[in-house]
Amino acid sequence: MATADLRKGYLLGLAAYLIWGLFPLYFKLLTVFDPMLIVTQRAIWSALFGALALWVWKHPGWWRELLAHPRRIAVLAVSGLLIASNWLIYVWAVNNDHMVEASLGYYINPLVNVLLGLVLLRERLRPLQWLAVALAALGVAQQVFTLGQLPWVSIALALTFSVYGLLRKQAPVAALPGLVVETWLLLPVALAWLTFSGHPEYAEPAQWQRVEALWLVAAGPVTLIPLLCFNAAARHLPYSTLGFLQYIAPTLILILAVQVFHEPFPADKLLAFAFIWAGLLVYSFDTWRLLRRRRA
Repeated sequence: MATADLRKGYLLGLAAYLIWGLFPLYFKLLTVFDPMLIVTQRAIWSALFGALALWVWKHPGWWRELLAHPRRIAVLAVSGLLIASNWLIYVWAVNNDHMVEASLGYYINPLVNVLLGLVLLRERLRPLQWLAVALAALGVAQQVFTLGQLPWVSIALALTFSVYGLLRKQAPVAALPGLVVETWLLLPVALAWLTFSGHPEYAEPAQWQRVEALWLVAAGPVTLIPLLCFNAAARHLPYSTLGFLQYIAPTLILILAVQVFHEPFPADKLLAFAFIWAGLLVYSFDTWRLLRRRRA
């Protein structure tokens, strides 16, 4: 891999995770809207802008290949529902001052991936992976003990995104075409909700003359730009490097939550995060050691 390619990959990867980490700033602009409305609009505008992006950045043969494997379309329909659920939980968390819990969810996501590999794929865990998962479990258990309930926002975000990733592996479609198909398959659900919910006015063109509504239109580019950056970065960087960069997003979310939006971050939450961070350090060290051995 050439140095120039690596530099480009790092810049694109950083751009993707920085944008994802700064998402709360955008969603905070939409607090006047119902989270479900935001998600339906995100699906609609992602579908439209995604189709435009596909027209600009060609992906030859992807549609024919997808039609040749109809099972992949079914998988993408389910994964679309999962990512929409993830979006809904995340938007609700941001706009209801649960960003700390949201950041925790994305921190534990890699460890949930490991756990799903064990449970669903019968993968064998290395000793350090067991330790990493155990530390994460201690962090969650500490929150259960303190709060008297599961940190459902964190767990729901981690689970929906992990299962989404697992399903996407079952339907090997490039990131952009995959997202476009997912969002187009979500369109009937989104349009039905707009029509039969308490917000039918947003199905009417006149509503889109309002300045506030234009922020909803921005959900399309806001969703696609980091995805395109990530997709491009993946072509220039080892996947393991992208794995380490992923911690940028939850770190930014946590900083925004505590420093900008002044969400409480008491000692008990810090302790839970400490367990999670320790688990991630162990997990990252184990991954680095494995890659080093393979290259030796």
